[in-house]
Amino acid sequence: MRTRFRLCRTGAGILEGRVAVVTGAARGLGEGVAYALAERGARVALLGLEGERLGRLAAELPGPAAHWTVDVTDPDALAAAAEAVRYTLGEPSVVVANAGVALGGRLAECDPEVWRRVVEVNLVGSALTARCFLPDLLRTHGYYLQVASLAALAPAPLLTAYCASKSGVEAFAHALRAEVAHQGVGVGIAYLSWADTEMIRAADQTVVFRVLRAHLPWPASATHDTAPFVRAMVRGIERRSTSVYAPPWLRGVLVARACLPSVVTHRSRRVLAAREDASLPPTGLLGPGGAAAGTAAPGQSHRDRYHRLGEESWPYDTA
Repeated sequence: MRTRFRLCRTGAGILEGRVAVVTGAARGLGEGVAYALAERGARVALLGLEGERLGRLAAELPGPAAHWTVDVTDPDALAAAAEAVRYTLGEPSVVVANAGVALGGRLAECDPEVWRRVVEVNLVGSALTARCFLPDLLRTHGYYLQVASLAALAPAPLLTAYCASKSGVEAFAHALRAEVAHQGVGVGIAYLSWADTEMIRAADQTVVFRVLRAHLPWPASATHDTAPFVRAMVRGIERRSTSVYAPPWLRGVLVARACLPSVVTHRSRRVLAAREDASLPPTGLLGPGGAAAGTAAPGQSHRDRYHRLGEESWPYDTA
């Protein structure tokens, strides 16, 4: 008999024995959420591109876990991974769409292929993830958590692809919720600010990110410890929340959302104008050793694809 993941209260045992899928699980928030779910008794399926790191994490988790190396923009590979998850761990009742990448820089200076790839990974990859695991969620009356960003609420310059993709996943999750609510499937959106991950620490060393941060008002410019973010996401999963905010002040951004584009434009105009025609090279997100997050074309290494973006690059991490 299939179990039904319909509990709306918190407490010990809610996730015990559940199968949870986490994409982009090798690092950052994905890694943290995977570990926290395992601590609560879930059987965790780790999906991502860094197979070796995923394997180590699966071995370290305090419970049953397995990993699959997969590009979330590849529908056939993702479908095969979904079938393998069912066979190995069981039918998923929790899916966390966490995989994501970004590109920083002026739109006019960004490589259009890389710009497009950010949208493909963040938006199309999330939709494909939901579609591949939706049959499981329908059968288990499960829960899908879409990782969005502060960028979905307050789009910022120099991050056009990232902002477009995160606004897109927000709208996608709202629409999906309306489609499946009557079938007992919960859909939540995690709105997250800057977490203190490898990505953000390395990004702080780049010109693009420093310019971006310069125009953001506090507390939007601050980084935060990842632990509260992970706790908020797992609590949202346990409660089947429609929205997760980390830090909590992001709730207030919703109230001012209509005014934010004008505020951001005003502040960024002064910062960017001060640079005049100074070079502001695009900055791509690369993985360990130069491996970009799910972006290399067949026969082409991620390092080869992205080395032209300049010496300043951010290591891959999840949204």
